[in-house]
Amino acid sequence: MLTAITASALFLVSYVTRVAFTGTHEFSGEGTARVVYLSILFSHMVLAVSLVPLVLRLVYLVRRRRFRSHARLARWVFPIWAYVSVTGLGVYMLLYQVYGYR
Repeated sequence: MLTAITASALFLVSYVTRVAFTGTHEFSGEGTARVVYLSILFSHMVLAVSLVPLVLRLVYLVRRRRFRSHARLARWVFPIWAYVSVTGLGVYMLLYQVYGYR
């Protein structure tokens, strides 16, 4: 779990650094593809932001050895984390590989 948290934190730092240097990129797909992309992107962003305090809470609970509380919360957080991970890859693929960017 520490490896997953560290990898996520490193990705967040590298992502923010890249955006700071290169800015954002516009999705070049049109019509239904654009609606699908923006829907996935919006849900990804909202859930990714909501994950930060949830993961911090999970780490806090483990550090305090409150394993039952950790397990109850982790049942909800893990599927969100998995969804954010998969949709992050999907957003990347749609933006840079499938449709390219302008």
